[in-house]
Amino acid sequence: MPTKAGKVGIGIVGSKFAGELHATAYSRCADAEIVAACSNRPDELEEFTTRFGINKSYSDYHEMMKDPEIDIVSICVPNFLHHAVAMAACEAGKHVVCEKPLATTMEHAREMVEAFDKKGLKLMYAEDWNFAPALVRAKEIVDEGAIGRILYIRAKESHNGSHSPFAQTLDYCGGGALLHLGCHPASFVRYITGQEVVEVVASITEGFEKNLVHHGLEGEDFGVALLTLADGTRAVIEGNYVTQGGMDDCVEIYGTEGVVKVDLTFGSPLSVYSSRGYSYVLEKADLSTGWTKPAIDEFYSLGYETELAAFVRCVKEDLPVPEGARGIDGLATLAIVKAAYQSAAEGRPVDPRELW
Repeated sequence: MPTKAGKVGIGIVGSKFAGELHATAYSRCADAEIVAACSNRPDELEEFTTRFGINKSYSDYHEMMKDPEIDIVSICVPNFLHHAVAMAACEAGKHVVCEKPLATTMEHAREMVEAFDKKGLKLMYAEDWNFAPALVRAKEIVDEGAIGRILYIRAKESHNGSHSPFAQTLDYCGGGALLHLGCHPASFVRYITGQEVVEVVASITEGFEKNLVHHGLEGEDFGVALLTLADGTRAVIEGNYVTQGGMDDCVEIYGTEGVVKVDLTFGSPLSVYSSRGYSYVLEKADLSTGWTKPAIDEFYSLGYETELAAFVRCVKEDLPVPEGARGIDGLATLAIVKAAYQSAAEGRPVDPRELW
């Protein structure tokens, strides 16, 4: 049930980076109220709830699920916990927004989708690319027919690596750069074409000393995959942890009658030269001296604000979850990446639909 103010009640599990993204986006949504937050780290939780004006806090997410004012649970914890938290929310009758990836294994992702479908609850996959204004506009242009039939897509997300201890071990994270970063282009390729991926051929670094840079990382620090879609469209997706200078997200869409290019993170209209440096340029940028192109509002430009507002509206008005952001879309995206891992390991093409 909505809160006494008529807003959709939000409970956030996790108080680190992803939790901050969600809390900031929800705080900008007129129809949302962050009712509670949960973390097993008391000092972090206190700072988090104070900063965002959250009145209730929990150290156990099972207890938080009993809160009758919570309509949506935002899952912002390490990947290996997504399944457990989602299933607890489902059992408690709560809708869920789950950060990417949906789960670390296909079995867990499948179980999540089936459980929420069975209970008639909304499982919303937090793929922010589908809500980023530049990519929304790109899709509008493509859908209008401006570049003809799509022939080929090239898309990547890259930066210099995750500092989270949970990103270093496969049991915790489920994969390396291709899962953590490449999941965005994998999901967007399905979304903009409306087609399923039928074949994946991939190459990745193999972890530890076989990585290009990150020799303490169990997963890959570089991954690239060639996708073939059902209608014959080709796409190359990439995720890497070897890019210096800040997070670099790019999409290029080639059609029979034109091209669309999107520079999602370095496309700022603002240029700054500073010999002294300043507080923040963009995500993962480690220098602010010289010429830089600082982000204006990443919560908006990367899609977080419009994404979570859309999810809140889905619950408040009982609307279908947008295509590309459903639990089944998270399952399909995970299958593409897992197929890439299988392809790289076995040296052959893999059909991700076989993993569903």
